[in-house]
Amino acid sequence: MQPDFLSQTSLITYAPKKHERTTFTDISEILLTDNPDEIKWLNTYGLYFKNEFKTVVQNSNLDDFLLKLLSDDEHPNKVILLDNLIFLTIRVLKTDQKNLSSEQILFMISTHSLWSIQEKKGDYFGWIRERIEGNKGVVRKKKSDYLLFLLLESIVDNYLETYQKNAAISSDQLDISRVKPTPEFTSLVEKRKQELFNFKKATLSLRDVVMKLETIEIKGFNNKYFSELKEQINNLLTNIDFELQELESKINLIFSIQGHRLNEVMKTLTILSVIFIPLTFLAGIYGMNFENMPELKFQYGYFLLLGFMFVISLFIVWYFKRKKWF
Repeated sequence: MQPDFLSQTSLITYAPKKHERTTFTDISEILLTDNPDEIKWLNTYGLYFKNEFKTVVQNSNLDDFLLKLLSDDEHPNKVILLDNLIFLTIRVLKTDQKNLSSEQILFMISTHSLWSIQEKKGDYFGWIRERIEGNKGVVRKKKSDYLLFLLLESIVDNYLETYQKNAAISSDQLDISRVKPTPEFTSLVEKRKQELFNFKKATLSLRDVVMKLETIEIKGFNNKYFSELKEQINNLLTNIDFELQELESKINLIFSIQGHRLNEVMKTLTILSVIFIPLTFLAGIYGMNFENMPELKFQYGYFLLLGFMFVISLFIVWYFKRKKWF
């Protein structure tokens, strides 16, 4: 198991004038002791290396409570303040797939080190590694709190980019001028609503974590970065809520169109019924075949009855038109 852990683990060490990327041949080489002259970012893919995590924690003299936290298989989103260390766990949407899935990411942050453990291989952090390697921006001049801010911001940016891309597709497919009360259109609307609910759930969880980071008080940890990140998340939530309201309006419009069409059908059937009810009544009266019924032997009785029925029909149609019922 240890060779797998080592192949899935890498370390980036940096300072204003230094950058080094390290892979390991033995687990004893992995040390996260604080060095005020440099920042260490250790990254591991996989949550199942329980024994290896224990060894790293013990070798680096990290808070023993981490052993218990890292042994848990499932973590709700939380922020825990330990001895000069912050333990943070979030569930993140994987947006690089057709169907949205999620993964657990754990962060352990001290003043000069950050250890990230990701459930699945692959992430959104490549641009951060490039900035560290190329000494772009101020990342090398900052501590691990700023690195954590960049990692969380990368997740938020990915959410926003994916949301905007899907929103553009959805806006084209669900254009208000194309609203049709068909099962296919309704299915598209409901599918988009489910995507937005998943996005909103993940974004709300992320905001809760960021809000907790805003209140963290630990030596060497600057929480000012997370106020700006919270605003980004709030803006994304506002956009999601607005689109959800639009989709709800489209669903209501579909029901209104269906109701209007049903009313038109019922109105047509009602008009036809009203026209034919008196005609059916007259036909029923003269179809009883009693021997002494008036006009049965009248030479023009049949034609007079047809004419009378025709006049009744015209009168009903004229009356409906006058009332503007059709």
